[in-house]
Amino acid sequence: MAIMLPSARREHGAEQPYIPLGIFKVRLPLVHYGIELPELIQAIFMFVTGLAATQFLEDMFGIPFEIALTVVLFHEITYCIHQLFGDPIVAGWITPAIPLTVAFLSKYAMGVDRIEALIALQITVGLMFLLLGTTGLAKRILDIMPNSIKAGIVLGAAIAAVTGKYGFLSEASGGIGFAQFPISLTVGIAIAFFLLYARGFKEMKKNGGSVVVTFAKYGMVPGIIGAMLVAFAVGEAPLPKVDQWGFFVPHFGEVFKTYSGFGIGFPNISMFVAAIPMAVIAYIIAFGDIIIGQTVFERANEHRDDEFIDMNPNRTNILCGVRNIIEGVLAPTVTLAGPLWAAMTVAIAERYKQGRQAMDSIFGGSGTFNIMKFICVMYLPLVAIFKPILPIAIALTIMVQGFACFYIAMDMVKTNEERGVAGVIGAILAVAGATYGLAAGIILWFIVQKLGVTQKAAGADTNANA
Repeated sequence: MAIMLPSARREHGAEQPYIPLGIFKVRLPLVHYGIELPELIQAIFMFVTGLAATQFLEDMFGIPFEIALTVVLFHEITYCIHQLFGDPIVAGWITPAIPLTVAFLSKYAMGVDRIEALIALQITVGLMFLLLGTTGLAKRILDIMPNSIKAGIVLGAAIAAVTGKYGFLSEASGGIGFAQFPISLTVGIAIAFFLLYARGFKEMKKNGGSVVVTFAKYGMVPGIIGAMLVAFAVGEAPLPKVDQWGFFVPHFGEVFKTYSGFGIGFPNISMFVAAIPMAVIAYIIAFGDIIIGQTVFERANEHRDDEFIDMNPNRTNILCGVRNIIEGVLAPTVTLAGPLWAAMTVAIAERYKQGRQAMDSIFGGSGTFNIMKFICVMYLPLVAIFKPILPIAIALTIMVQGFACFYIAMDMVKTNEERGVAGVIGAILAVAGATYGLAAGIILWFIVQKLGVTQKAAGADTNANA
């Protein structure tokens, strides 16, 4: 039963109450949607995934944990913009792009140069969301982009995930994944892969009622907890010390002075130009997430006739653009501001399908989750418990995403020519970066798939791929 004010109640079949504001529909918690207890509980466990972004910031920029936590908290708060302005989606990182983003940033010297590069990248991504999303050009560009190039981008993210510093890169080369946590990470990967991808587990879920099935509702969290317990047991991570109680006081002033564009200065034009190829890749990945999120909620809406869900991809694009620009200017983050946390979006949608008695409104589920998640990031005892295993959580997140990217990329290509082009693009992206990867992709596609192909043959090939 959702906790709400009378103003949040709706008639059967109507849209959840809101304040109209153009393309946006303003909704406030309790006033326009209820608080859902199951999502509140899930957030207490799932917040660790977002908290793990502090490790990226510490590793990439050498900033203190308190500054990194302030940046992550700011990022977590901006998630709530989606429900506030009428978008039910549970937003997240642009996760597949993270290994490529790390590689892009690593080309710049630690310190101001690297922070400015991230500012340029995140602002550029935000502008792309605003421009391409609101004009409708995004879908047109993706429709004409060859499958081999799109698959190559996804494949490049997968290769970079597995071979990068949070994957299997050696410790001598700066690896902090398997090289430093071989036992605990192996256990975490085994648990997460089984619950998320294993054929045998899919058979178990059909039977229902299993404790293992219940764990699966929490996505990667069982894997993170399993890895954490093993890390403590074998000494790969120190036991947590809860020496502070209460809530974290954000260091917004220090972040503004030492980490924002206003404090350190904004990047020059050449940095923005250099960020464009990486921004294009991040946007291509993110646009696919928008489509996935819209599909999930449209299918969920088919199971309920008591609420109308208004999914507007233009609104999602605008909100993602605003989030990226705000964060890029004030507190940039390596994870970037993406449109979808797929695992939680699906989990909330599945519970929503169970009927109004399970979840009154989709906004209650997603809104409650996002609000409770940033509150958990502020609660110091919870942060202290998970802090020692944040590198493991990051490595596990990257590996899970890498597995998904591999099979998604392979499913996108149908012919040997497409597979070959995608493979080479992916390898170049992972090794040489976004600029060389995109350039090589266009050249390879033209030489291998287009050059010398007659119109008739090209048409037949298109029909075969379809």
